[in-house]
Amino acid sequence: MFLRTSRFVKQIISSFLDLAPILVVVLVFQLAVIQQPIPDIINMVVGSLFVVLGLTFFMLGLEQSLFPIGEAMAYAFARKGSLFWLLLFSFCLGFGTTVAEPALIAVANEAANIASKGNMIANTDEARISYALALRLTVATAVGFAILIGVLRIIRGWPLHYLIISGYCIVIIMTPFAPPEIIGVAYDSGGVATSTITVPLVTALGVGLASSIKGRNPLTDGFGLISFASLSPIIFVLAFGMVA
Repeated sequence: MFLRTSRFVKQIISSFLDLAPILVVVLVFQLAVIQQPIPDIINMVVGSLFVVLGLTFFMLGLEQSLFPIGEAMAYAFARKGSLFWLLLFSFCLGFGTTVAEPALIAVANEAANIASKGNMIANTDEARISYALALRLTVATAVGFAILIGVLRIIRGWPLHYLIISGYCIVIIMTPFAPPEIIGVAYDSGGVATSTITVPLVTALGVGLASSIKGRNPLTDGFGLISFASLSPIIFVLAFGMVA
């Protein structure tokens, strides 16, 4: 019990130190540059405390739940020795975590609203919902495919930089042919797809898999899955814009 309390206190202190630079920047510019008092300082203090607590619980949750789950699943599938089930799990993990990403949901909804205002789609709730869902499913499929390729890379020992450079060459080739309205959304989709839910589980999967395969180094082979997950949505959303 004491050890858990000690870890909790240490994590709170760490979360506050992580948040402190942001608060300092805001305060310095508000008081020294804009030279205006801070509006509603009580809500700002209370909100900052909530952020510190939220970050603390999030980090503790990663350490005690998401990372162990991802690594345990990777070990289990590696011992099972079935490439099909491992690749299927990898795709489903990437798809499932991405489709639930809050940042992706927000960006997809905003893109649908802008598309309806720009007369790219009908200005109806049904059209906006359909467009946002199609965009989310496109990005989620892209991430699932990316994790599948990343797992194959770990198993086969393919060089990471060749795959990444090839992917960005595809992006460069596709961009001039894609509708201008979709390019910005496509480039942002990679960032929003790799956020709160996806990154911890995918990272744990890569590290756990590299640790369980003989001849693989968790440091050099276990990381890199997130780079695929950030790249593939750009390609898929550009294609989505060219087709849709």
